[in-house]
Amino acid sequence: MLKKLALVALIASASISSVFAEDKINGAGATFPAPLYYDWAFNYKKDTNNLVNYQSIGSGGGIKQIAKRTVNFGASDEALDTLELAKDNLYQFPAAIGSIVVAFNVAGIADEKLKLTNENVADIFSGKITTWNDPAIVANNQGLTLPNQKITVVHRSDGSGTTFNFTYYLSQSSKAWKEKFGTGKAVDWATGIGGKGNEGVTNLIKQTPFSIGYIEHAYKEKNNLSAAVLQTASGKWVAAKEENFKAAAKYATWTKEKHFHSVLALQQGDNSYPIVAATFILLPREGGEMNKKVIAFYDYAFKNGDETAKKLGYIPLPEDTKKMIREYWAANIK
Repeated sequence: MLKKLALVALIASASISSVFAEDKINGAGATFPAPLYYDWAFNYKKDTNNLVNYQSIGSGGGIKQIAKRTVNFGASDEALDTLELAKDNLYQFPAAIGSIVVAFNVAGIADEKLKLTNENVADIFSGKITTWNDPAIVANNQGLTLPNQKITVVHRSDGSGTTFNFTYYLSQSSKAWKEKFGTGKAVDWATGIGGKGNEGVTNLIKQTPFSIGYIEHAYKEKNNLSAAVLQTASGKWVAAKEENFKAAAKYATWTKEKHFHSVLALQQGDNSYPIVAATFILLPREGGEMNKKVIAFYDYAFKNGDETAKKLGYIPLPEDTKKMIREYWAANIK
């Protein structure tokens, strides 16, 4: 265990600007899948002696780094469309599916006990609902003792694919949010405090009583935080559980022609958790032999990493999606 932790720390802390070695792959980007990529990289090093150095810097940073060719691959939780990919001469494919939870820190309210409508969530993050005992929250939480305390909103301070997917969900849930704030990797927050990466937001929620924020499910699980029960697209209550993430993920539609571009939030189905998101890998189209090394790592992960993904709270890609990705590699990575 100590050896594994030491290697994970090495992978997480190595400098992006380090000189690339032939047996080392350098990537940077989304914090959303970072715990999964660290475990995959550890096992890949153990089995192949090849090192994958992944920097958890946020999707915005990952897109910038691969556009500048500072790294061998970028990672983003916001899928780029065909025009954006063409502009920076990039390929794109999904690596895993995760979920975003609305985590909170209110003493006396346990995990999966607090119900928030999707519009409640939008109103909290827009600053319209400011106290925990607001009538709009109380209405769906009879039996809970909701304190007369100010809500502290915690959001991302960096450009983030997690923010993109979360604000997409808010825009689809609230006309007022869509008109005032919209969807993006960064928005002009009306209230709250900012943390860098999923790690930063998680730590602020843990340290701040009466706070609420959005984080990837794996961070919630690792830190024993509580998450709200939300609503499906049809309005049914649904908890942040693996079976509900899977229920949403099965509706994902991918095409090789669009480089797997998709947004998975608010899928149909009575059990579909509303904030499910895929995370994507970006490769330079001129990457040549290094691209082959990157896809060798992800091919290894697709073959050997599903149990790790499940253990950490992610949803492995379906086998037919992996087959489509391998066809995409064969057609494009020469």
